[in-house]
Amino acid sequence: MRALAPLIGAVLVGVLAAPAFAGAPPDFAALSRIVAVSGYEQGLSAAIVRQLGAAGLHPQTDNLDDVWVSVGHGKPHRLIVAPIDQPGYVVGAITAQGYLRVQRLPQREPNPVFDTLSFAQPVHVLTPQGLLNGGFAGLSIHLAPGHLNPPSMAPIGNLYVDLGATSAAEARAAGADILDPIALAQPPITIGADDEAGADAGDRFGWEALLEAAQGLAQAHARGTTTIAFVTQQWLGGRGLARVLTELPAEQVVFVGRLFPPAPDSDGAISGALPGEGVLIGTRAAGGGGLPDALRTLAHADHVPARTVAARAPLISGFGPRPQLPREFAMLGVPTVYPVTPAETFARADVRKLTRLIEDYVGEPVTPMSVEHDPFDAARIAPPGSVPGVLDVARAPDARLLKTLETVTTAYGASGHEAGARAAILSRLPAWARRRAHVDPAGNLVLHIGHAVPGVHAPSILFDAHSDEIGYQVTRIRGDGSLVVRELGGFYGRYYLGHVMLVHLPDGRSVGAVLGLPAGWDHPGFKWPPALSTLSEPAEAYVGTDSRAATERLGIRVGDFLTIPKVYRPLLGSHFQARSTDDRAGDTALIEAVRALGPDFARQHPGRQLTFLWATREEVGLQGAAAYAARVAKLGREPDVVFAVDMFVSSQSPLETGRYGDQPLGAGFVVRAVDLSHVDSPADVQRVVALARAHGIAVQYGITGGGNDSAVYTRYGVNAVALGWPTKYSHSPAEEADTRDVDGLARICTVLAKNW
Repeated sequence: MRALAPLIGAVLVGVLAAPAFAGAPPDFAALSRIVAVSGYEQGLSAAIVRQLGAAGLHPQTDNLDDVWVSVGHGKPHRLIVAPIDQPGYVVGAITAQGYLRVQRLPQREPNPVFDTLSFAQPVHVLTPQGLLNGGFAGLSIHLAPGHLNPPSMAPIGNLYVDLGATSAAEARAAGADILDPIALAQPPITIGADDEAGADAGDRFGWEALLEAAQGLAQAHARGTTTIAFVTQQWLGGRGLARVLTELPAEQVVFVGRLFPPAPDSDGAISGALPGEGVLIGTRAAGGGGLPDALRTLAHADHVPARTVAARAPLISGFGPRPQLPREFAMLGVPTVYPVTPAETFARADVRKLTRLIEDYVGEPVTPMSVEHDPFDAARIAPPGSVPGVLDVARAPDARLLKTLETVTTAYGASGHEAGARAAILSRLPAWARRRAHVDPAGNLVLHIGHAVPGVHAPSILFDAHSDEIGYQVTRIRGDGSLVVRELGGFYGRYYLGHVMLVHLPDGRSVGAVLGLPAGWDHPGFKWPPALSTLSEPAEAYVGTDSRAATERLGIRVGDFLTIPKVYRPLLGSHFQARSTDDRAGDTALIEAVRALGPDFARQHPGRQLTFLWATREEVGLQGAAAYAARVAKLGREPDVVFAVDMFVSSQSPLETGRYGDQPLGAGFVVRAVDLSHVDSPADVQRVVALARAHGIAVQYGITGGGNDSAVYTRYGVNAVALGWPTKYSHSPAEEADTRDVDGLARICTVLAKNW
């Protein structure tokens, strides 16, 4: 066995790990964002080494990047160990079109829904140069009616990572390569008041508690030797744990991390254990005894709520003889719900108690911890420069358009709750336009430009883009504090079930939540319900409470709406990713067209009358536009033509057939000639295409699915033309579009306003 020495210097520093400052406590907001897929934990190991060094300790490491530190001497030798890896993926191939194909790590699926919950989710790809933004491909709900037998979103063979590349060479030039690890790009989120959720929550609380306890390890006074160890590759058969047990034989071993039920065919949570109930002390033997009982006695003496549960011993597998766990063995954990999913949730209060018990066990000074002074709040915003950076690989046509696009796409406003989106749109309109805009009785934001002039015959033109997004709405608060919610709009429920959410309150605040999963999700052989069945079925949301009164104390009421947290993410080239690109890219195009037309439009184009409408409740039946159309028709003020600006759902995806909708991103805006609600006049299609080409604007035309607001105007004799921009993965968290197409859409709206 080779000699082991203290790690000297910082291994894999820079983009792979967050810095640790001398004497500073662990920054879990930064540490939790380090990608640590099994076998690729080097960045997190290096960060832990620096943190232990900053605490005055002398860490050691080995060939598997395990990290440990020992204090004291003699017997008994107590070893406290926590795994640091998370399940994820690794690049296995790069297609000619620039998509990354993946293999799972571990190669055996952790539970029946693990892969499915990755479809259409944003990810980070860890390259030697830094992180790349990307997203797993997913089916577009708007194209589903075209499939009698839609492609599956279950086998791992259908998982493709989209970086925004258009070729393998472009993906490789950005730094992507085979063997790059991939993890969901979901930072921790606070659930309710003091719970925390995230894709690797149950893989994280153990090493966080142990690292926090390590800050006082130099002052530990327990008899004998104490070693704390952070082990790798636990998901790959406990390889790091086996290595440490081989190198560091101990009379007492405590494993700190997620506890699994004892049945080997169950991947669920410990039965009856819910977040907030304290520490779980796991034992392999019925009735406990030995070290588990000693830990329970210690917890009782220090007023730490704890109970003993039967649990499966940590996995140690592989070839050759396996190291044996000593007789004096126990497991420590905390209750979680929805284990090994993006919705896994624990209570920070439980982790504070777990840390206290570890500190008591090794005889070190107790760290003061409370809700107000909580070291485990990984959901807070990490200081600038403390988290791994994303490589700057984006190109865009206009900084102002980018700012508008980011502001509007990241505003929240599900159907019927558009106030936040409306405020974002107003904030990006020029001051002269804000003064003229008003909100109509249906909640639509309306802006009129120009006026009729006697003797001048010019068309009145309406530009319509909707401001709402898909989401959920609270319909009931149950006695146990959970929420019953219904869908607002149509989408694949599996993109959101088992993921984190935000409950938006009327005062603008939000409360973190997680959406539950269908019954039996954690049982072998589970099958998802038919893809569209959840459109009429309610879902359940957990907000970290155990009673209706506790939920109401958070400010949550029936009628509040939910969405997923959103971030605007540049991809390669001019591609970008943002949930609610539908129809916030259309809103952006209208804003930029208004800016281009300017306050003197009426003087420069006498007689032309323009109306810009940012409509409400499109996702639940075109309701805002329908109300506006009916109102102006009643007043005899119908426009001569309406240009409905909405997403063109592209089938440019490795999962779609490409039979229609095959208009690629980056090749220009699209005349949405045919969809499920409307068919543009062929003459109008040709006219728009001719105007675009005459003004040097890239243009496409084609067929897609879904409906658009133009459908509500034609019944009143209004001529309607639908315009859009190509978008992949519609109504998913990984919606993807190209800024050049949005820019072209804004430019054609400006041209149409002047020349139609």
